Amino acid sequence: MAVEIQSVQWREGSVRILDQTKLPGETVYVDCVTASEVATAIRELLVRGAPAIGIAAAFGIALEAYHSTAKSYEAFNRQIEQAIDLMAQTRPTAVHLFAVLHRIKKMMTTHTGQPIELQKKALLSEAHLLLERDIEENRTIGRLGAPLFSDPCGILTYCNTGALATGGYGTALGVIRACWEAGGKITVFVCETRPVLQGARLTAWELKQEKIPCVLITDNMAGQMMRLGKIQYCIVGADRIAANGDLANKIGTYTMAVLAKEHRIPFYVAATASTIDWRIATGDQIPIEERDPNEIVTIGGRRFAPEGVTVSNPAFDITPASMIRAFITEKGIVTPDQIKTLFPDK
Repeated sequence: MAVEIQSVQWREGSVRILDQTKLPGETVYVDCVTASEVATAIRELLVRGAPAIGIAAAFGIALEAYHSTAKSYEAFNRQIEQAIDLMAQTRPTAVHLFAVLHRIKKMMTTHTGQPIELQKKALLSEAHLLLERDIEENRTIGRLGAPLFSDPCGILTYCNTGALATGGYGTALGVIRACWEAGGKITVFVCETRPVLQGARLTAWELKQEKIPCVLITDNMAGQMMRLGKIQYCIVGADRIAANGDLANKIGTYTMAVLAKEHRIPFYVAATASTIDWRIATGDQIPIEERDPNEIVTIGGRRFAPEGVTVSNPAFDITPASMIRAFITEKGIVTPDQIKTLFPDK
């Protein structure tokens, strides 16, 4: 039986977030009572992973509405617009966040002039719907993707794409979970994922919770493991997919794709179809978040690099579509050149 983990939960009048910066050492929940607190939790990585960020933002906006004392529609609408703008400033790369914010804006337009209490309920219902739909879509991705892996095999995954990063099941890690639940004989090779160690801290923790066999390796060990024949498949998640199939994902994903191509290992991407940004023609147009240099020069608060050293800390990189074997989505499994078949009207 799968262990149910939820990174974001609604509590009457607050949004409860599992603080992922404390894992695996401590399991700490933070109760946010304002939209600003939710935005801070997103920005500071208490909650992370593209789907989970979008869900947290939706609940944060619903929270702003819940506590609103506005008496007029105009005042209430301004308050919600400010909350939407606040969420939009948190993380620039993951498309889920902006898709959610667009959806909420559109919903507010359809409720123009309606009673404020009705709008409050609609915003909260929308957040719950997003959460439930994400879990359902992730389970479908897992069910569709699991048969791709033949027994026995070693599967390399990168960053964290499990329940912690989503509504509660996972994309790439959800496929691995589904494979294990179906009796697959697998071993998961978990890259630590520098600089903030989402693989070591979070993915390894989730796999241990599930009792799925795993081996933790440093990022620069992946090539050697492939050369030795220990890895037969690679699977990662996605923060944004361009219309041509180029992939934006955690920094280091491109390196894993290059290694997989050299060793003729299938490189799969598991993501909901909503991760495709049809406004972006190629990966070169995807904005890449540059994060705090301290993430590079410190680990656990201890500095190990010299003072004054120049640091580059892009949070994501771009993997060309040509390196991807297939996308596993809730709508089906497609190669990059088939991606438009998921949406014939695009």
